[in-house]
Amino acid sequence: MKNITQQFNNRFEPYKALLIYKHEQEQEINQFQRNEAETQIYVESYDIGRNGKPINAHPLSVKEMSVLHALLQTSQELQDTYLKSKGLLSNKVLYVNQQANGFAVWYTPPQEVTLFFVDGQRIPSGKFQIPAMLWKANADSLHVFALKGKAKPNENTKLCHAPYLNIYGSGQVCMGTVQINIGKTTCLEDFMATWERYFFNSKFSHSISGNNSTKSNTTELWRNLAGSGKPFPQEELLTSHLTLKQIIR
Repeated sequence: MKNITQQFNNRFEPYKALLIYKHEQEQEINQFQRNEAETQIYVESYDIGRNGKPINAHPLSVKEMSVLHALLQTSQELQDTYLKSKGLLSNKVLYVNQQANGFAVWYTPPQEVTLFFVDGQRIPSGKFQIPAMLWKANADSLHVFALKGKAKPNENTKLCHAPYLNIYGSGQVCMGTVQINIGKTTCLEDFMATWERYFFNSKFSHSISGNNSTKSNTTELWRNLAGSGKPFPQEELLTSHLTLKQIIR
């Protein structure tokens, strides 16, 4: 986690403050009806002086209201486009949370991919057969899990630990030096493709879990699979304590 408090303070300065007043006054409709409350709202605008204190109190002007409306409209547009699909949802998609800092959950069937390893691991980079995977990501971080078999998972499907290096026991991926650049207007299809590209194009460098991501030594397993073209051995997958239903909560 990066502490960006100082960075924020250096780049942004307060220049406007709004104070909203509310007044409720009961109105008697007639003798047979109960009183109803009439709510009145008044917005007062303040400029911010050089010492950081509010000055120049005045009613919110039409110009200020127009600027505020434009800011709020832009914020809503960003929320509406983030993780929005270009068309029909892909069969890979399992769940989408489109709120601020929302996330997507999807799966990929068993496939052949190119994996890269640092030289120190003595695992030749190249084509490997990998098991079905479950992905969960927001704009900043990625979690991956493995799935047994080929079927599309349901809520009660038990997840397995992802059988790779550079992954924590929680499923979170250590992205190392990968520069993550996913904007808040990224559509769902580009979002998933970008995370998959980040994952498979990065170099696996070390085992965070002590080579316990699989039944046998994880590093030795990939050394044995290198260049073999063999399907990933399902018996090597270790079941986690999580189900898909727990992941999407």
